[in-house]
Amino acid sequence: MEAWRCAARGRCRRSAVGSLLVLLAGCALQPVPPLSPTDTAFSECLQFFPAQTPPVVPGAPALRELCYSAFAVLHSGESKTPVFVAEHLDRAMINAARGQKRSDRFFADARLPEGERAELADYRGSGYSRGHMAPAGDMSTPDAMAQSFSLANMVPQDQIFNAGAWSEIEQHTRQYVLRAQADVYVFTGPVFAAQAPTIGPGKVQVPSHLFKLIYDPCSGKSWVHWMANEASTTALPPISYDELVRRTRIRFLPPAARAVQAGAGCAPRQARDAHVSR
Repeated sequence: MEAWRCAARGRCRRSAVGSLLVLLAGCALQPVPPLSPTDTAFSECLQFFPAQTPPVVPGAPALRELCYSAFAVLHSGESKTPVFVAEHLDRAMINAARGQKRSDRFFADARLPEGERAELADYRGSGYSRGHMAPAGDMSTPDAMAQSFSLANMVPQDQIFNAGAWSEIEQHTRQYVLRAQADVYVFTGPVFAAQAPTIGPGKVQVPSHLFKLIYDPCSGKSWVHWMANEASTTALPPISYDELVRRTRIRFLPPAARAVQAGAGCAPRQARDAHVSR
């Protein structure tokens, strides 16, 4: 896997131009040494992962790590979508997100090579929504909101499913974070069939299913929403974390985090998105 990192501790600074592309242009890509086929590093944004330990993934070509101010993306240059998107949420962030105005300015992330990224033209006329993995409704600052419209945070999503059953899952997740005693980790991503259909001239792959893993270190509980990317999809009972690992072959949670007894993960959050450098 070829990994990349942002300079300036993973935080992107605005220039006077003020465009969305400039919002990310301050993140100079720097190659880092290749890792073993299943490791991810995310050295500039470890705050998004339990125990600051990123997932272990199946080896694949064209995997790149992207750090944003409110989420992290492992991006696949083959599917031209995320493999997963990681968030670290708390009550204050969700409350702040309620006052944020959607930017609705979708853009291709220029940090990704042209041959590995989705473009606006790929979605145009496709009949699919540009479906957020880290939802706009989770974004607690203007910069986070703007960055959430990166196509690196999107998958082609059935329009009815996106606006219906999937939107309900996103809302239920935010409601849980508001009730939780401490912060919560969320992993969201697509799953593809062996011969996945594609859209656009760039052949962006269309997922057959989406998943959303919620992990509450305070209670020690985790659960997973697994949903077909179809108009007829309705909410089903969650599957277990172990079943998600079996289906995706991704180990999202480090063994140390899962071994923590309920109550031991209830300390106040020490790092907040876009405010604390590591």
